Amino acid sequence: MHYMITIQSFSSLANRKYQFGKFEVGRFKWNLVLYPNGNKGKNVKDHISVYLGIADINSLSFGWEAYANFRLFLLDQNKDMFLIVQDRIGKEKKFHGLKREWGFDEFISLEDFNDASNGYLVEDTCVFGVEVFVKERNIVKGECLSVIKNITSFKHVWKIADFSWWGSYKESKLFTGGNHEWKIGLYPRGDSTTSSYLSLFLFLTDQNVKIYAAYTLRILDQVHGTRHETFVNNEATLFSDNEGQGLSKFVELGRFQDSGNGLLVMDVCTVEAEVLVFGALKSL
Repeated sequence: MHYMITIQSFSSLANRKYQFGKFEVGRFKWNLVLYPNGNKGKNVKDHISVYLGIADINSLSFGWEAYANFRLFLLDQNKDMFLIVQDRIGKEKKFHGLKREWGFDEFISLEDFNDASNGYLVEDTCVFGVEVFVKERNIVKGECLSVIKNITSFKHVWKIADFSWWGSYKESKLFTGGNHEWKIGLYPRGDSTTSSYLSLFLFLTDQNVKIYAAYTLRILDQVHGTRHETFVNNEATLFSDNEGQGLSKFVELGRFQDSGNGLLVMDVCTVEAEVLVFGALKSL
């Protein structure tokens, strides 16, 4: 038996809900719940209602679940034996955030309980108990999406000098946009999937958060001023920490290196990132 409660002066209990004890089984804390005159919320009359409940739910992870078999007891003090009330054998109950109690609305009639010959109430004292077997614990992973009401875009311009001296990868300094940290990553001679294109990506650098955002990547035309090499993604794209979003084949290297196109002039190019953050997705 995992928990017993002896109640003295039972007849003095008010007509309300009582929660007794906090005992731990299977890494969960439980309590015995008693309505001495019936659970009025379920229109119970002339009976005692008894339940098993999960306690301290605020300390549990989001999406918690517990499966348990349990038996409720009432002591017959005349015979020193227990009246046992339980669901059919083998049928466990699932406890979760929306169903934190299981038990019996009509555990015992007040007539039988108050009958002294039954031994349940002796000298206004009674003993209730509960035995719990936790069969399974399952944590459901969850996330919380916070949507931004007033959406504003932000831009970051990255001017790159001495471009031809670079190695295989270059990234910008961190910059802030939408209360999050970002960076631009550029592969001058393509990433692992190509060698004939320049590859350009936008990275979210925040940890343990995911961001929904639309974004635009550009290499500015320094000669004509009106033409740009541009990639636009207007959809709500999911960014996670240090996972790049962009194009492996952003611009063909021959076109990029031709100074007449204005993308690389005197070994200088200018990259621009524009981001519109819609919301943040955090794990719970």
